Amino acid sequence: MALKKPKLAVFKFASCDGCQLSLLDAEEDLLAVAGAVEIAYFPEATRRSLRGPYDIGLVEGSITTPHDVERIRHVRKQCRVLITIGACATAGGIQALRNWKDVKDYVRLVYASAEAISTLDRSMPVGSYVHVDYELRGCPINKLQLLEVLNAFLNRRKPNIPAHSVCMECKLRGNVCVMVARDTPCLGPVTHAGCGAICPSYTRGCYGCYGPMENPNTASLASHLSGIGESAEDIMLAFRSFNAYAESFRKESDAHEE
Repeated sequence: MALKKPKLAVFKFASCDGCQLSLLDAEEDLLAVAGAVEIAYFPEATRRSLRGPYDIGLVEGSITTPHDVERIRHVRKQCRVLITIGACATAGGIQALRNWKDVKDYVRLVYASAEAISTLDRSMPVGSYVHVDYELRGCPINKLQLLEVLNAFLNRRKPNIPAHSVCMECKLRGNVCVMVARDTPCLGPVTHAGCGAICPSYTRGCYGCYGPMENPNTASLASHLSGIGESAEDIMLAFRSFNAYAESFRKESDAHEE
């Protein structure tokens, strides 16, 4: 008798679908995943959907509406393991920039019938509402890191995902530091590795797509940015991008808001 495969489900909330596309972009590696699990629910990739419960649930996107809150709680009940993927699911995403303003003002400006819009005041990460077993950062995620996380949970071990910063990736690639050589503002020292230091490799500063690394010293970086001529507003805006509502980035940006 064949062993029953673990059931995998992929869910989408407020997002651009980029992280789900990263999984599809794994191509041949994805076939190996498909051989190891039963892809039970994945609207982006298949028309067939199986009902839960599921062994592993991947969630892309932030929680932005009352309906999202109800739905993510239902998803949590259906999944033995819940993994959030990408900046939206782990930190509220770029849409969390609205969290510093009154969202009702935007609704009135954008929609002809504001009363028809049901939304929360803030865009929040999934972990603000339910327990999350693992957070995989990135905008979008690194497909190889995602495959490693899936492999780890299927084999009941800890994912082997580096906790160091983008600076380490720069060193491994032999990049000249853009802050040291060019005084280019860069979030690399406080940003989680995973992108392969794409931007610094093209002499651009890191934008923090992968969110904060473990124990980031954002105050020290902010002090350095100030020393090379960045204004308080520049520093605030640097930390308010893809992962603006990640706690350490949010607190540092707030410290420089005038």
